[in-house]
Amino acid sequence: MKGQDIGLLLKLVSLRKQEQDSEVSGRAEVLLGKCPNKREKSSQSTEEAPSNIFAVEKSELAARYTARDLEETTGISKSQINLALNRCLDVGLAKRDRQSGVPRTNTKVLYNFIVYGLKYVFPAKPGHLTRGIATAFAAPVLSDKLMSAGELVMVWPDAKGSIKGQAVEPLFKSAVHAVRNDVEMYALLALVDAIRLGLPREANLAADLLKKRLGVK
Repeated sequence: MKGQDIGLLLKLVSLRKQEQDSEVSGRAEVLLGKCPNKREKSSQSTEEAPSNIFAVEKSELAARYTARDLEETTGISKSQINLALNRCLDVGLAKRDRQSGVPRTNTKVLYNFIVYGLKYVFPAKPGHLTRGIATAFAAPVLSDKLMSAGELVMVWPDAKGSIKGQAVEPLFKSAVHAVRNDVEMYALLALVDAIRLGLPREANLAADLLKKRLGVK
């Protein structure tokens, strides 16, 4: 297993959340009478219109799960995307959606692996001072919960970064690219770093927040 495998699984979690948010938004628009097919297909019943809208949305969302789109959004090559997905399917960290066939993260198994095994397989420690993107306890998802005055922040090295702190090697090389336009992905990776780097109290808090974001009960 490679760090990019975990990155891919977290991206699938983020995509699933976007998909669920889109479905909720679509239902709300229908209930509010904002159905885009309403005028074009006035003869269609109210019950039929929503399903067609959702079918289009699901088709568009499914495209985000292709190796090509995942490469663009994560920075992981298509060949590595396919290899990572196959590894995750083989060990039960991912599974195929019964209806759409798109890959889904087995969030419960992933959560247990991150909390109890990740720091041993992918250890991390703060390094030299550099500029980058805040991670772990300095990231927005945790910054107002654990940071203490005068404490050096941890960052993923990035020439475009605006924060100076101790360098932390990201879970996979293109993590900085993956989080630039994906707030949820950023939060998930930062929580994973907090678990990898934190003391028990800090890691436990990060684990609780991660459990909620993954939807694990």
